[in-house]
Amino acid sequence: MAYTTFTLEKLQDQFGIMALDTSILSNVQAVPVSSWLKETLHRMSDSALKTRSEKARSEFIIAPILTEILELNQHRFALFSGQYFDVEPETGLSGECDFLLTMQPKASIVSAPVFALIEAKKQDIEAGLGQCAAQMLAAQKFNLRKETPQIAVYGCVTTGEIWQFLKLQGSTLEIDTERYYLNELELLLGALQNVINNF
Repeated sequence: MAYTTFTLEKLQDQFGIMALDTSILSNVQAVPVSSWLKETLHRMSDSALKTRSEKARSEFIIAPILTEILELNQHRFALFSGQYFDVEPETGLSGECDFLLTMQPKASIVSAPVFALIEAKKQDIEAGLGQCAAQMLAAQKFNLRKETPQIAVYGCVTTGEIWQFLKLQGSTLEIDTERYYLNELELLLGALQNVINNF
């Protein structure tokens, strides 16, 4: 078992996680896009989207956007890519996370608190919700084990073009009814900044 095996139904049955559709992010403000990010996405996004490869989307679209947010926040958090996060293998909470964010800046290993995870999917946002939520649950357990304050854990499932956010607090998983889009990059950056601002 691994994160990839989880659906929302399985998380409810196994862990009592209750999912609901709601509004998560409030007062999202557009964030100006740097010339670096514009140029990077201009050069890379078309080819990444045409390949239908999760890896290409992760490297050529998602990673530059997350790097932009990291720079905008003066590296006050750490960003991990392709990190194995084996928190509770016996229950299936193990495997690789596409992107994982922690509040320990410049960390070389994953340190608590983990506050957000980004899951890349080829085409299907809905299919990625269970996997991302399982990673968020693992982060919640990891934070508690490390005796860090209990905080909400955020997640996002993205195709590169479409981004949908989640929030886990206690046993309640909130799935944002709003989606954000690559062609509205300023608002997408604003949504990501909104998550950062909560910490």
